[in-house]
Amino acid sequence: MTLLFVVLVIRIYVVQVVHAEFWLAKAKETWSASEKIPAVRGKITDRDGNVLAMDVAGYTVAVSPEVLNKLGIVDEVVDKLHELLGKPRDELYEIATKRNAEGKFYRQREVRNEGWKIDKELADQISAYREELRNRIGEKEVGIYLLEEQKRFYPKNSLAAHVIGYVNKAGEAMNGIELSLDELLRGKDGRIKYERDGNRVQIQNGHVEIDPVVHGKNVQLTIDADIQYYLEKAIKDTYDKYQPKSITAIAADPKTMKILGMASLPSYNPNEYWETKPGADFDYAIKGLYEPGSTFKIVTLAAAVEEGVFDPNETYMSGSIRVADQTIRDHKREGWGEITMLEGLKKSSNVAFVKLGYEKMETSTLKRYIDAFGFGQPTGIPLKGELSGMVAPRYATEWATLTFGQGRVQVTPLQQVAAVAAIANGGVLMQPQLVEKIEDPSDGKVQRVEPKAVRRVISEETARKVGEYLEQVVADGTGQNAFIEGYRVAGKTGTAQKVVNGQYEEGKYIVSFIGYAPVEDPKIVVYVVVDEPNDPYAGGGSVAAPVFKEITLQSLRHLGIGPSNAVKALNTGTRNEKVIAVPDVTELAVSQAREELRARSLNLEVVGEGTTVLQQIPQPGTNMSLSQRIYLITEERSKLQVPDLTGLPLRDALEICSLLELSCRIEGEGFVTAQSLSEEAGGRVLSLKLEPPGTPAVLPDGAASDGDEAEEDGSTGEEGASSEADGERQGETED
Repeated sequence: MTLLFVVLVIRIYVVQVVHAEFWLAKAKETWSASEKIPAVRGKITDRDGNVLAMDVAGYTVAVSPEVLNKLGIVDEVVDKLHELLGKPRDELYEIATKRNAEGKFYRQREVRNEGWKIDKELADQISAYREELRNRIGEKEVGIYLLEEQKRFYPKNSLAAHVIGYVNKAGEAMNGIELSLDELLRGKDGRIKYERDGNRVQIQNGHVEIDPVVHGKNVQLTIDADIQYYLEKAIKDTYDKYQPKSITAIAADPKTMKILGMASLPSYNPNEYWETKPGADFDYAIKGLYEPGSTFKIVTLAAAVEEGVFDPNETYMSGSIRVADQTIRDHKREGWGEITMLEGLKKSSNVAFVKLGYEKMETSTLKRYIDAFGFGQPTGIPLKGELSGMVAPRYATEWATLTFGQGRVQVTPLQQVAAVAAIANGGVLMQPQLVEKIEDPSDGKVQRVEPKAVRRVISEETARKVGEYLEQVVADGTGQNAFIEGYRVAGKTGTAQKVVNGQYEEGKYIVSFIGYAPVEDPKIVVYVVVDEPNDPYAGGGSVAAPVFKEITLQSLRHLGIGPSNAVKALNTGTRNEKVIAVPDVTELAVSQAREELRARSLNLEVVGEGTTVLQQIPQPGTNMSLSQRIYLITEERSKLQVPDLTGLPLRDALEICSLLELSCRIEGEGFVTAQSLSEEAGGRVLSLKLEPPGTPAVLPDGAASDGDEAEEDGSTGEEGASSEADGERQGETED
């Protein structure tokens, strides 16, 4: 017995003295509890502070197989959760009856993915059902739980989805700013460690350790939510009409290259990212590679002007040119005879640019300017996955076709915007900027991102001259559908045949338009590119230019830039507004009438489903400008749908109302800006809102517009010139 007590005393001494620190630490582990303090992810806002992404409460649904089976309500709960969450019954039943390795029902199981981080509205419905179930069966514990967590929420749904990206339910950043600035936005979770008693209650004077939480930083973008909306609405209308593979538009401030709007279609809703169709999350603005077509002629033109080899009055024979035993042709195969270089620019003549970029300059010189404008290298925008593109001509003909944007050249839309912005701002290539500032919510410190100049590419004088030449393309060339009454607009159309299996395929085109305004003090540069519209006769002037016009006009108004009194379409050299007598196309087949009008670069809209033109508005012989629209009536009045009257003068609008036997209610004067159809006791009533030409933009308080008397076009959805009128069919070579 003595020996036994000696052993026990020695053991107690070893435990309490020799190994005291070890066992005390083990005891503290038993006493202590640790809880995570989740960091709040930083907000993403537009440049005016409108929230584009934020953290909100999210609720995860969980059930207790143990309780549900004990109460015998498994089938009822499964049916209700199937109704509310949309999760298959068999999967819910498996969760509600899940057993562990010992054969006992689990105490709690989460319902994923349908019940994972649901919004409050759905959580309230489940909470209401749980309460009803409690009252009905008389039990407080009914085996349904709502676990409160955080989830990412995008208040404007799909707006700027490709720019912002999204965070999935697992907290992983995917795409866009969410991914590229994840370390800044994410923050760092905190943790609190404290001691507790046997009842798991915190000991009042116990030891507490706190690892403080670091909340994510807030990021303000350069995006303007209003301009982003204008941009997305405009490309959505065109996407629905022409059903292209994709359409992309970018708007930026050319002086700083701050991105004001950037979007692609197809797109997705980051709040429901799991429903995204394959490819809809692809950001064509930075990852889409295209042969740029004639919009690339801007680079060749700038290089030629800077090198002093562009004489606008020099003449040449258009139509075709031989390069290394191959013939390169204009889109109009027979050409326009002997014309000036300026006319060649306005008509988008390939031959003119082969002469400028291939014959008058060394290939190394042209390549130097192309590199200086930023092609073949990333722009540096803070988004992951940006592609560099390619400029790699090998043979003489490839160097020749490079001058007008085809062959071994591929660029991204953002590279195009940065290059043209360099011309608009006076010759300096700027790095695209997407982040305005970063704010630390803990101390309020703000880190501003300043515009970054990459290099000077051309002189200010060259940039000014190129802008004036491009202005004439819009005023009296292939870009007339981009003309905005009251504003000086510079731009260039582009239509490039697509390469399929190494060959240019007839009928498949990438059409585009890029430009900026106002020319005298550029505030916005806009690029629109449409990949393979379903109209084989579509061109950059007829498809992309009207989209550019709509985005640019609305954005200029939003920015408080009113039209200029100095811009008068009919009496200045800025644009010689063409007035043409409307031809008589009545009794012609619709296809014939369409070709007849398109040959004259006239805009048209077919009203009805008939195949023959029964009547036209305006009447034959009426003088009208190229920016107005002709309506072709193809069915009897009783069968006609009300067409879009936007941009029509009151006289023509009333004539169409009379034709359709509609009562017309007029508000305002001038040109139609909005319309709505309603049914009243006396029949159908068409309400028209009119505004006078040159109506100034809504300016900030205290600001004034000097453009009250200037006129503007007012129309936004024109159908336009034929492919030849666009001046854009490219890439034709023959041995």
